[in-house]
Amino acid sequence: MTEHNRNVLIGITGGIAAYKIPILIRLLVQKGFNVKVIMTDAAQKFVTPETISVLSKNVVYTSFFNEEREWNNHVHLADWADIFVIAPATANTMAKMANGYCDNLLLATYLSYTKKVIIVPAMDAEMWENESVQKNIFQLKEKKHHIVLPVGHGELASGIHGWGRMLEPQEIFHYIKKITEQSEILKGKNVLVTAGATYEPLDPVRFIGNRSSGKTGIAIAEEFALRGANVYLIYGNIQMSLPNYSTMQHSHTPTAEEMYQKCVELFPKMDIAVLSAAVADYTPVQVSNEKIKKSDDNMIITLKKTKDILKSLGEMKQKHQLLAGFALETNNLIENARKKLISKNADIIFANVCSAENPAFNTDENELVAVFKNNTTKHLGKHPKHILAEKIVNEIIIMIKKEES
Repeated sequence: MTEHNRNVLIGITGGIAAYKIPILIRLLVQKGFNVKVIMTDAAQKFVTPETISVLSKNVVYTSFFNEEREWNNHVHLADWADIFVIAPATANTMAKMANGYCDNLLLATYLSYTKKVIIVPAMDAEMWENESVQKNIFQLKEKKHHIVLPVGHGELASGIHGWGRMLEPQEIFHYIKKITEQSEILKGKNVLVTAGATYEPLDPVRFIGNRSSGKTGIAIAEEFALRGANVYLIYGNIQMSLPNYSTMQHSHTPTAEEMYQKCVELFPKMDIAVLSAAVADYTPVQVSNEKIKKSDDNMIITLKKTKDILKSLGEMKQKHQLLAGFALETNNLIENARKKLISKNADIIFANVCSAENPAFNTDENELVAVFKNNTTKHLGKHPKHILAEKIVNEIIIMIKKEES
């Protein structure tokens, strides 16, 4: 399927974020996608059907009958679309979708649709955090062929800062593009991805940890899932919501030992493993069952080495498996990454450029260099982490193609 015969149906509902959808439509049309749009009555109060029609180059559907009293066949619309994107998806519309309500053309088309659905939530923070809303979102995530995209954090229409912002049009476009061009090379392959930080407990309250947010690892897991792989996401402590795909399984492993055990258990069944988690190198020898009380004396904590996940998997690795690791360095980046590549028997190391200008942790951007076994390197550049995830997966696909040729 080429870009010029991919059909995208967009459902716009009544949220202020609807003003961003014309940008999304323009991006899709510029890349050769065929776009049709359904708008609810409430959506038309934020953006006009005329604007959407001009940008999409198609008639906009707003009700079951057009001005000539001809029926807008929702079944035909559902059959036409290769992918159905509902953006913005308001709390009201998601509640109706989760519970089978059908009181407008958008919902009738949704209930008739059997292919991939992308739901892009948008609402105020208190609404997003409401128990009923989260219950409906959970139900939608559990449905076959449904992908509920995460929300962003920032200033909302109410003026407060919090979770609930709709993703930017460029981000939504990225998801649509990847879902419609699943790689045949990755389709059906089993991929293990680690993400986030491990926390090593000192007592029930305190721990030794690091600043990793898990954004890079989760973006990599999403990228593999979008391209058709079966993904096993093993995550530590993260600062974002988990992605949901029918081809993705999650395992929470908050400590280094738990992450090690899960990786060793799953790796023999994997085709690819990408270890991007920031795993603690050391863990306390003793963990107190009670909170350690402050005293006048200095505290001495004895640490022991944690098990090296990358090295262990490198020792287990079979010929058909590909193993990728990460290295975060503040100096001698390439030299240290190459040493890690050789000593851990990895196939590729993605080296984090860590500096005051590029802190790597707790940011939306990062800078990476790929280090290969043949003594070559490739600068992947500084980009948002979801773009770097795309580049990482591209490099892995190139390596697989070389092995299979």
